[in-house]
Amino acid sequence: MSKKIKALIAIGGTGGHVFPGYNLGIHLKENGYDIDLITDKRGYRFLSEFKKLNIYILPSFPLKGKNIFTLFFSFFSIFYSILRSAIFLIFNRPNIIFGMGGYASFPICIAAFALRIKFIIYENNLVIGKANKLLLPFTEKMIVAFKEVEGVSKKYNKKIFETGNIIKKEIINFSKNERVNNFKGLSLLILGGSQAAQVFAEKLPTIFVQCSKKGISLKIYQQCLPHQNDYLSSFYKNANIDFEIFNFSNNLTNYFIKTNLAITRSGSSMLAELANANLPFICVPLPSSADNHQFKNALHYQKNQSAFLLEEKDLNDKLLSLLKEINDNNSILEKIMNNQRQFSDKNVYNNINLVLNKSINEKN
Repeated sequence: MSKKIKALIAIGGTGGHVFPGYNLGIHLKENGYDIDLITDKRGYRFLSEFKKLNIYILPSFPLKGKNIFTLFFSFFSIFYSILRSAIFLIFNRPNIIFGMGGYASFPICIAAFALRIKFIIYENNLVIGKANKLLLPFTEKMIVAFKEVEGVSKKYNKKIFETGNIIKKEIINFSKNERVNNFKGLSLLILGGSQAAQVFAEKLPTIFVQCSKKGISLKIYQQCLPHQNDYLSSFYKNANIDFEIFNFSNNLTNYFIKTNLAITRSGSSMLAELANANLPFICVPLPSSADNHQFKNALHYQKNQSAFLLEEKDLNDKLLSLLKEINDNNSILEKIMNNQRQFSDKNVYNNINLVLNKSINEKN
C-alpha cells in the first residue's frame, strides 16, 4: 500500500461491540492502515490496558424517554454527541469509518454521513441492533456475521455482505488438538461475557453440588465478578469441588485447552469463539437482551446441533439432568464437536479486505 489509508473504528458499550472492533483494528494495522479507535467511557473500560492502537474518548448517550422531559434531554444529549463527533472528524478526517454497533457508534456515523465520509457498519447478532437499523439507510455497506439477520428490509439487501464473525486470529488458528478430551468427568468453563453473569455465581454452584452427589466428577473454571471471588472460593472448598476462579479476561484460550464443556451467556462473539475453538457449550441467554437477540443467537447454534440451549428460568430444573446425560454418554459431546467442525470464521478477514477495498475504490 503506497499511501496509508486512515480508518476510524467506532466502538463502545459491552465487550460484544468493543472486542470485534479492536480485533478489526489490529488486523487493519497489520495490513498497513493508519488506525484510530473512538469509544465512550463504557467502552474504554475494556481497552484501558490495550496500547497497540490510538484510542479517543467521546461522549455517547442512549435514547431514553419515559416522559417528554427525559425524551427531550435524551435527544439533546445525542445531538451534542453528534456535534462533538463532527468536530472530531473535521480535524481527524479518515478515509473510511467502521461502526461496530451499539449506541456509541451512532453519533460518529451520523456525523460521517453529514460530512460525506464513507462508513460501514457491522452486525454480529442474528437480529439487527437498534443503532444499526437507524444507520442502515445511510451506510455504505453493512457487513454481517450471519446472512440470516432479522429486521433488515429487503430494499437494503444490496448493502449486506456476509463476512463471518470478527474474532481474534488466535481463536481462528486455535489448535483443537491441544485440548485434553477427558470425558470421564466434566471440566466446565463458566462464562458470563464482558459484564459477567452474576446469576451464574448465585445458581450454578448449588447445581454442581448436586452433580457431585450423583457421582459426576467435576472441575470448575468460573468467571465471576471480583466481589464474588471469596464467596465462590469458600463454597467450592467446602463442597470439595475442584475449581479455579477468574475475573473478566479477553484471552480465554488457556481455559479452552483445559475444558470439555462451557456454560455461557449468548453474545454472538463469545459463541463464535467457542464454536471456532470446537468447544461444546450450553447457551443461557440473557433474558433482558435487546430484542431478545441472545436467545436468537443461541437458537441458531441449537438448530445446527452445535450447542445446547437452556433458558435462565429453567436452570434449576433442567441443567442437572442435562449434565448427567452428557456425563453418562460420551457420544453427545463428540456429536456436538463434529457439528462445530463445519463452522469456521477463518475467512472473515479476507472477506473484510474484499469489502473494504471495494468500498474505498468506489466513487462517492
